[in-house]
Amino acid sequence: MTQNLPSGLPEAEVERITADLIGALKTVYDPEIPVDIYELGLIYRVDLDDDRNLVIDMTLTAPGCPVAGEMPGWVENAARGVEGIQDVTVNMVFDPPWDASRMSEEAQVALNWW
Repeated sequence: MTQNLPSGLPEAEVERITADLIGALKTVYDPEIPVDIYELGLIYRVDLDDDRNLVIDMTLTAPGCPVAGEMPGWVENAARGVEGIQDVTVNMVFDPPWDASRMSEEAQVALNWW
């Protein structure tokens, strides 16, 4: 995941927002896979600007995923719950395509893919 963080916010505030955002993203699951989207590596980029507007680029494990239309809304709702975030935009991207190498070690263990 690539992070672009604001320069105008206090470092401690950015660290708190980052930790809270990761926690929020870890509550979102692909219904077909028992691992959260953060550990699956579906979050490609997170940008937080000085006005506390958040832009998230994410993907899916497959473009034909049955929840493709719903998952960006789930991610947006989770991110909006983070204190200090003013606005959230979620972009669905498919380049580069997702593959299992993007999963964390935790996700690989949970799925017995190690």
